Amino acid sequence: MGLAACGRATGVDRLSDARPHPAVAAAHALPIHGIDVSRWQKNIDWASVASSGKRFAFIKATEGGDHVDPLFLQNWVGAARAGVPRSAYHFMFWCRPAEQQAAWFKQVVPRDPNALPPVLDVEWNGESRTCPHKVNREKALHMIAVMLREMEAHTGKRPIIYTDITFHKDILEGEFRNHAHWIRSTAAEPEQRYHDRTWTFWQYTTTGRVPGISGAVDRNAFYGSESDWAHFARTGCDPRFRCG
Repeated sequence: MGLAACGRATGVDRLSDARPHPAVAAAHALPIHGIDVSRWQKNIDWASVASSGKRFAFIKATEGGDHVDPLFLQNWVGAARAGVPRSAYHFMFWCRPAEQQAAWFKQVVPRDPNALPPVLDVEWNGESRTCPHKVNREKALHMIAVMLREMEAHTGKRPIIYTDITFHKDILEGEFRNHAHWIRSTAAEPEQRYHDRTWTFWQYTTTGRVPGISGAVDRNAFYGSESDWAHFARTGCDPRFRCG
């Protein structure tokens, strides 16, 4: 499966949302859309996802140093068979050494040269029962750097960083400028919430509706044109950055 192989939107529900927010309407005008999924989406009909025009999928793989999403491999294989370019993401825990988390990611996620770059999901885990605390900025940046280095060594592609408004303000402002960023902003355009950050992917709703998925799913948009997407899908590099 080549990364450039992807369907075009064929249905009027390409941008369907159970609770659309008017402040993120700009996302709908962008040409390249995708989803992110985990076990909460249950069994996915990936052929229907592909035929509805979704161009990429971020799939949860690992969390901390010992948790694997129970549907990761099913989704990983299913998306590939349907021709949906996909990326595996790791959810960072702040009470587990980064080296252990990186080793766990490497153990679970297959090497696949056709995959999109992996994603490191960094946010505060305040609702966690086992690891709710924060760390200081210096320690967080060190842990992130270790994970990014090891994920790139495993996959051969520079990882994408996913984050939310609070964590970006606390930790990431001004950092990792040559990494693609996938940012969450469901009630405003990214430029209104993220100071001085060039973003590559925008998670603009958590209440999307997509053929092949029962219930809500996060929906995302890529920043650029068809040619920008073709470059990213082929190389794993946002054409605005230096990735060599």
